[in-house]
Amino acid sequence: MADLFTALRPEREVIREGVVLLAGFADSEVLLDAVAPLVAAAPFRHMTTPGGRQMQVAMTNCGALGWVSEPSGYRYSPTDPLSGKPWPAMPAVMADLAARAAGAAGFSAFEPDVCLINRYLPGTRLSPHIDQDEADKSWPIVSVSLGIPAVFQLYGNVRGGTPTEIPLYDGDVLVFGGLARHVYHGVKKLAQESHPRTGEMRINLTFRRAR
Repeated sequence: MADLFTALRPEREVIREGVVLLAGFADSEVLLDAVAPLVAAAPFRHMTTPGGRQMQVAMTNCGALGWVSEPSGYRYSPTDPLSGKPWPAMPAVMADLAARAAGAAGFSAFEPDVCLINRYLPGTRLSPHIDQDEADKSWPIVSVSLGIPAVFQLYGNVRGGTPTEIPLYDGDVLVFGGLARHVYHGVKKLAQESHPRTGEMRINLTFRRAR
């Protein structure tokens, strides 16, 4: 049923102002091949929030900068705190995909300098939040889904209320910018699913312009 539904979706769907879903836009096989050596160089880890809670979603980074959590807050760092080395360089195939997706959504000249690589397992979720650590929030965020499905939850300028729920499947790209950069968003708890390439796992690539 899911395969039939995904085949019938429009290639480009405007969810609300500044939020565009590009169904099946990404080649997941190519991107998963690109991600594997990045994760080998900078393994997934469960960061701890400044409040002392362990994050459910495991993550790592690639690019000129990486997003990290410290007791004093969140920030972008040029080095991996686990190794002390620079984050792995962002592969051209990933940067190109992000730029093309942003352009297809109406945001031209996007050149990401960081990609957050997130690993979701069944039962994990991402609490509603706003991405606030980028220097210039006029740039969009490009979010790529690989592996098992997820449901993206889009709120408003406050955390509560009933969200708009956006099902995301392998190869989908969600772009949000403009006023939508300032709204709360999260990911609903993942259902038990399996994917031929990733198994019981979803990989999310989140491209940003941090500086």
